[in-house]
Amino acid sequence: MNYRVWCILGLVIIIGLAACSSTPNGLPLPVVTDTRLHSSDVKTVAQAYLDSWTRQDYAAMYQQLSSNSQLAISEEAFQEHYQGVFKEAALTGIDWEILSVLTNPDRAQVAYQVKLHSGLVGDIQRDTEMNLSLEGSEWRVQWDDALVLPELKGSNYLVMSREDYIPARANIYDYYGHALVAQADATAVGLYPDQIDPAQQDILYSELETLTGIPNDKLRAKVAEVPAGSDWYLPIGQVPAERVSAQMETLAGLSGLVLSSYRARYYFDYGVAPHVLGTMGMIDLDELQILAPLGYTTADRVGKSGLEQWGETYLAGKRGGALYVFNGQGQPVTRLAETPANPGSSIYTTLDRDFQLGVQEAIAGFRGAVVVMERDTGRILAMASSPDFDPNAFEPVNFNSDSLQDMLDQPDQPLLNRATQGLYPLGSIFKIIVMAAALESGDYTPKSTYQCGYRFEELGESATLYDWTYEHFQADKVTKPSGPLTLSQGLVRSCNIWFYHIGLDFFRAEKGQLISDMAAEFGLGHKSGITGVEEAIGNIPIPQTEYDATNLGIGQGDLLVTPLQVATFMAAIGNGGTLYRPQVVEAVVPPDGTPLFVLTPEAVGSLPVSPDTLAAIQEAMVGVIRSTKPVGTAWHQFTGLDIQVAGKTGTATSGFGAPHAWFAGYTFENREGKPDIAVAVILENAGEGSAYAAPVFRRVVELYYSGQPQKLYEWESTYGTTRTPAP
Repeated sequence: MNYRVWCILGLVIIIGLAACSSTPNGLPLPVVTDTRLHSSDVKTVAQAYLDSWTRQDYAAMYQQLSSNSQLAISEEAFQEHYQGVFKEAALTGIDWEILSVLTNPDRAQVAYQVKLHSGLVGDIQRDTEMNLSLEGSEWRVQWDDALVLPELKGSNYLVMSREDYIPARANIYDYYGHALVAQADATAVGLYPDQIDPAQQDILYSELETLTGIPNDKLRAKVAEVPAGSDWYLPIGQVPAERVSAQMETLAGLSGLVLSSYRARYYFDYGVAPHVLGTMGMIDLDELQILAPLGYTTADRVGKSGLEQWGETYLAGKRGGALYVFNGQGQPVTRLAETPANPGSSIYTTLDRDFQLGVQEAIAGFRGAVVVMERDTGRILAMASSPDFDPNAFEPVNFNSDSLQDMLDQPDQPLLNRATQGLYPLGSIFKIIVMAAALESGDYTPKSTYQCGYRFEELGESATLYDWTYEHFQADKVTKPSGPLTLSQGLVRSCNIWFYHIGLDFFRAEKGQLISDMAAEFGLGHKSGITGVEEAIGNIPIPQTEYDATNLGIGQGDLLVTPLQVATFMAAIGNGGTLYRPQVVEAVVPPDGTPLFVLTPEAVGSLPVSPDTLAAIQEAMVGVIRSTKPVGTAWHQFTGLDIQVAGKTGTATSGFGAPHAWFAGYTFENREGKPDIAVAVILENAGEGSAYAAPVFRRVVELYYSGQPQKLYEWESTYGTTRTPAP
């Protein structure tokens, strides 16, 4: 017999013996099945692999590959393949569903449906297959490009076409529809001072003043700062291209003048409320983690601060794209999906462009801030921080963007929004809150009386404190102490001695937290909730010693507030006690004109005071400005102003240099079509509030009601021109 016959005979014998085998009771032996072949095990392995894909756990996926697959592709290349698909297709997530499982002793095949969710082109759904092999006791996945999509088999790869699917960034407007920032043609203006023809100087500076709006004398001063004989380029600013075109015939013949055209996101008027609108910049890696699924790449610019950052998803619109499959030779094979771009939505602010620019000019040359709020709604009409900056300097295609580093290096921190992020002791304006706590405690009335002398000696030998009148007497030998004052008169006269007494009285009566609690209810020590603008919290201390208590009584010590917080509670005092959330976004409007959002005034609290207490505070604040007995601390700054205002001065010791100058208050004109406003002014290290902040407050009120200033500052020779470099 040959070998084949012997094999057949042996097989027959084995089958026969198996058929005759039985258990002791005569029943057939059970058939043993290897559970490794169960389709449920294969399905479990496939599920684990797909789950890991969903979590982007590529290391776990690689560990499930067969030995041959791991030899064919390294773990690094494996991860790059899946990460490349995720990035190129702009995926936001993956869903899958197993459709069927087929097995044989050492091979298995799993059919599944995969749905790739792309932030650019929507969902891509395909049916594909996973092959598995048995290694020892474990099922392993066999690597194949088609595990992602069947179209990728054979080293095909994905390519997303993006450039033609990026919508133009939408504009930001003021309340009246004036563009504050838009995509536009602009011109960077600069000078090479060493190339200026002396015979052309007069016409050069005259033309530049017309072109840029920068006064002739300021232009000459800029040029004078450049060392003689140097070849420095001096950036002057950026202007709309059409303005250059109107003067080009004259400008073209002026030596030393450099005009560089560019097209980019352009901030008009050198930045209207730049701290509110914010800036643009290159996308960083942390931002890319969030924005990559929406189609962004490292080459993109995004909002970095202010409304540009807050409104990124509105302004940028929704990107589209076309997803293609390319073969190994770099040729397109098929288009998987395509989605057009959706244009961005414009942001309308609560700001008034012309008023905002006037307010910015009102504090030019100071370090400080002004906040102007509609008293009865919370709308921010102007928010200025000084020094300010030109957001156009952040635009790389702007020839003058080289000046950006100089701006960033300035010790005055022009990028800091002092209106919402500047933290300052409040000084005597805080006496309003102390008066409120005193009246609400029941221990005092508006007619309670105290002797307001030069010195406060209730602390005994530990310390002697002084009134502001003493400091003036030391300087002029004329100022007398205020004498006996009611509590209301104490606020009018801003008597430190009165408020030292209240703070110390509360502390000794174990009521030291009353003033701190009242301050918190006035909105201090926490964020106001303004949208789109970063803000600091501040600090309300709870007195721990008698000296702390007297310090807090006049708004000093560890107390820190923002100008926005002060404007907010001033508005509440003026409107009858309602604290409104400050808002700078009036509406978000897509191209079809149907707003996605429209501002609604939002009351967030009420001042915790009775009508009588509020009326007493309002009356005293009017007295600060009107010439009465006792004379208010700011009456001389408001003579001739035919507008109903109430306010309070503040002079806050800063710990270095001159004190900070404060003035805050509100109007109560009740004019038809002209809402009343609340205003807070802070000027860092400027001096007394009555001397510096009060005139700025008056200027702001004049600009609001008449559109132009009515009275020169004491330090001005003409409007906008100081007699000296600093007050």
